[in-house]
Amino acid sequence: MNIAFIGLGNMGAPMARNLLKAGHSLNLFDLNKDILAELAAQGGHISASPREAAQGAELVITMLPAATHVRSVWLGEDGVLAGITEGVPAVDCSTIDPQTVRDVAAAAAKQGVHMADAPVSGGTGGAQAGTLTFMVGANKALFDTLHPVLSQMGRNIVHCGEVGTGQVAKICNNLVLGISMIAVSEAMALGAALGIDSQVLAGVINSSTGRCWSSEVYNPWPGIVETAPASRGYTGGFGAELMLKDLGLATEAARQAHQPVVLGAVAQQLYQAMSLRGEGGKDFSAIINGYRKPE
Repeated sequence: MNIAFIGLGNMGAPMARNLLKAGHSLNLFDLNKDILAELAAQGGHISASPREAAQGAELVITMLPAATHVRSVWLGEDGVLAGITEGVPAVDCSTIDPQTVRDVAAAAAKQGVHMADAPVSGGTGGAQAGTLTFMVGANKALFDTLHPVLSQMGRNIVHCGEVGTGQVAKICNNLVLGISMIAVSEAMALGAALGIDSQVLAGVINSSTGRCWSSEVYNPWPGIVETAPASRGYTGGFGAELMLKDLGLATEAARQAHQPVVLGAVAQQLYQAMSLRGEGGKDFSAIINGYRKPE
């Protein structure tokens, strides 16, 4: 299949590599010339604009940093909708607010283009391994069309409902994740301050009612989980700035829906404080450093 893939950052580039490995022909666009050259050497075709990438494509995929980039790439003078052919399926895999993707999808529909949103979970490791979870907002026919291609980049392809619901699922999931990581951080730091061995405490939590992904798989205390970022200086993984962005999306969506998210708002402020301390580039589990005494 001839696929336009636009947005080749930390997530988009490995996703595109997996599609190339699967035998697809890719029209590529990104502002990073180095990654374009790298993927071109692997068989991709460099495009001068999103418009050019979309021309002749049988599927368009975008993976962009924020809502403003999605609007520009899709709706701009040299954007996707200026080059895409009527009837070609399209999907945006960025993590943005639900209203933006619904607005862009509505503009696409006026041109006879059916667009889905499919934000992902699984981080850069999942993108490289092809084990991502895709949360897809689309009508059933479009979901069925996209499923085979998404399955070449991910392991779990979940139909969440109509367009926009993928973003709803993503921001709600990350709301829980951001809050739970803070809860685990507070508990682990408190236990250490009160004198219990951290390995013992983690074992109790993970075999009791406090067990969660943040404690068992991604524990923020160094040395508890060998593969967690906490055991490698909080490098890699999911950056605190990205968590801050997602919590901002959640709290803004809650404001628009007149829905209280009290803990979400507090979590947002704690990650904001972490960013102001200069730790925004670390994994989000480094939030625990705000609870630990300097060594």
